[in-house]
Parts: sequence; C-alpha cells; structure tokens
Amino acid sequence: MAAKKHIVILGGGVGGLEAATQLSHNPHVTITLIDKNNVHFWKPSLHEFASGTISEKGNLFAFNELAKRFGFSFIQSTLETIDRPNRTMTLENGQTLSYDTLVVALGSCANDFGTPGAKENCLFLNSLADATIIHDRFRSLIERAQLTNEPVHLGIVGGGATGVQLAAELCQAIDNTPGLGPETRRRLLKPTLVEASDRLLAAFPPKVSEEAQAQLEALGFEVITEGMVSEVGCGYIALKDGRRIDSNFPIWAAGVKACAATSLLKDLELSRSGQIMVTATLQTTKDPAIFAIGDCARMEVNPVAPTAQAARQEGRYVGRIAIPRQIAGKAPTPFVYTDRGAVVALGQYNAWGMWPSKKEFGGHGLGAKLARFIHEGLFRQHQMSLSGLVRTLALTVKEHLRPNNPDLNGKEDETKGH
Repeated sequence: MAAKKHIVILGGGVGGLEAATQLSHNPHVTITLIDKNNVHFWKPSLHEFASGTISEKGNLFAFNELAKRFGFSFIQSTLETIDRPNRTMTLENGQTLSYDTLVVALGSCANDFGTPGAKENCLFLNSLADATIIHDRFRSLIERAQLTNEPVHLGIVGGGATGVQLAAELCQAIDNTPGLGPETRRRLLKPTLVEASDRLLAAFPPKVSEEAQAQLEALGFEVITEGMVSEVGCGYIALKDGRRIDSNFPIWAAGVKACAATSLLKDLELSRSGQIMVTATLQTTKDPAIFAIGDCARMEVNPVAPTAQAARQEGRYVGRIAIPRQIAGKAPTPFVYTDRGAVVALGQYNAWGMWPSKKEFGGHGLGAKLARFIHEGLFRQHQMSLSGLVRTLALTVKEHLRPNNPDLNGKEDETKGH
C-alpha cells in the first residue's frame, strides 16, 4: 500500500479550513493545519465582534475540536522558514515538518499604503485580537464620554464593506445598550467616514452606494468621498486637500494586501501587494507542490475578488479536485469561480444585495429583509458545516430570542465573550 501523502495547510480561515474538511474525506492523505490562533472565526463577522453586537460564545470554533471532528492534526504556531527543494518547513515553536503538498491560506490585512502615521495611530480590523482591541477602546471611550460629555470623534478610513458595516454596527452598539439609545448616540458620537474613491461600496451598483451613504448620514456620519488621507496624527486625520478631521478613535479599514507571512515565501512570484501569484489550478507559478488560496493569492488570469465566498470555493476546489487529481498523477482541471452575488448589511438599519447579474435589491421593505436574511444565512451555512444542524439551529433561535445587546455603561452583557 502506498504511503499517505502529507498535506500541510498554512492558515485556518475560511479557505484553509474548507480545504482541510474536504481533504478529510480522502483516505490517501494525512492533513496538518497550522494557525496562529486556537479558534476559527467567520471573518466577515469581525465588525460585529468589534462592536460587541454578537457574542463570541457559539460563534468561535476551537481548532482542537474541529481537528477531532474532521480527522486532521492541528498545530498552533506560525511559519518561520521553508525549504522548498526539500519540502520541509520550520515553525515558530521549533517544530520541523515535511510535506508532499502545501496549501497557503494566510489571508489578508488592510493596506495603509504607507500613509504617514497610519500604522502608529490607527486601529485595524484584521483579526479577532484586533476586534477585541477596538471593542475595548470603544467601550472605554463611550464610558468616558458619558462622564465628561465630551463626544467620541470616530474616524473610519475606507468605504468598502468592512468600513461601512463597522460604522453601522458601532452605532447599533450604542443604540442597543440599555440606558443609552439613539439620542445619546447623537450626543456622544461624532463620526466621520472617509473614502478615497467617488462613492462607497464600489463593488456594488451606484444606487446601493447612494442609499448606503444616505443611511450613514442619517445615523450622523459625515461621509467624505474622494478624500485622500495624507497623514494620521495623534487626534486627527489629515486629507490631501488640506482638510483636517478630529479623531480620537481612528480605524483604518481601507485597501487589501497579503499578510506579512507571505514574505517568507519571497522566492515565489508575488504581486505588488504581496499576494502569491497562482495559475488557473491555484498552484503557484514557480512550484506546483504549493497551492495558494483565498486573499493571499492572485490568479494570473481572471483574478477574483478577495472575499469569503471566493476563498471557500477555492478551498473546496483544492480539497475535492486539485489535490486528489495531483495525488493520482493527473493534471488538475482549472478552477472555475461561480459568482453568487454579494450582500452588505448596515446592522439593524438597512441591507442590500446584488444578484450575480449585478442587479441590486434591498434598501427598504422586503428587499432589505431578504438581504439581511441572506447575510446571516451565509454565516449559518458555514456554522452548520462545522457544528452540525442541531447546534446551529439552537444557537440561531437563542440569538434571535435574546440578541447580544452590548453594555457600554460599564457592565458587560453576560453572553459577551470579551
């Protein structure tokens, strides 16, 4: 009997975990998944963790439990060095692993484009730890504002899905805190959102951009489009046109680049933003034994947007098709991305969707309810694939019957995991 092939997966996000669970059905492989965290989370929900509008309880998935359920090995660590010719790697914890096939699924982070002061003065939302930092800072500032009557000057840089959704969720957190509410929010929060392009949510039709901006403005935001940030200082955000925005709570949610760990694979072909260049089969252009998927990868031809939807499809393709064919001595068939549309939800206030045809829906009435239903349904589908139908249904019912209302008055809601 031929020895089993060892598949190592770097990164346990949506794409990496999907590859692991798909490969777990293959009797010809052993799988090791490596991640710096001990839990998996649904990255599109990071803005909700940051605001405190959802609980960590039931919405985080321990890798050790997932490893037992799906039959892979888990190591909590990060890549230190890699020896491609000998197919070995050394981890930060000192372990050395050999591999037959490597799947790189290290994800992405916001891109500050080298803006002076951004790294030093802004908060970022790239990880669960970042979400906790934002939440704790937000709570502290709101508590202080209640005591001093000095408002919190929130400044969000970036008008894509992350920026606009985070903006709404932070408002919702205040609105849903007992004893606060919308009137208190208008007094305690002076928010600004800055977007470099001429409209918010550029991936959506212009009508969605207009309605989303109107919704944020109704929540009290000053929305600045075509605003190029030249500097972020202590207490301010400066724009290239000379405007200066007061901000003691600046959050950078603009741009996408590969995480810093891809620099350890610098002998592979990388894009300008550090993404690993891959072929139509998601194999790296310089090493067919290495696949790269999700936000850290960029296809040479017909690149796809860095979304959870794309990462999940790529993980499924690698686990179901590409690696099994490679093991069998066959050439992998090309990856084909299926656009299933997109949704964006501004908390409890509004939601929009876009069909694969690029036609928009939502913004009011049943359309908004449908968009919000799909938005939650994408996470519930992912949750069900990891936790099973019964547990997912129980958590869904519980969270709808008793929503996680954050307490920004100094006493945290008992369901909150922070």
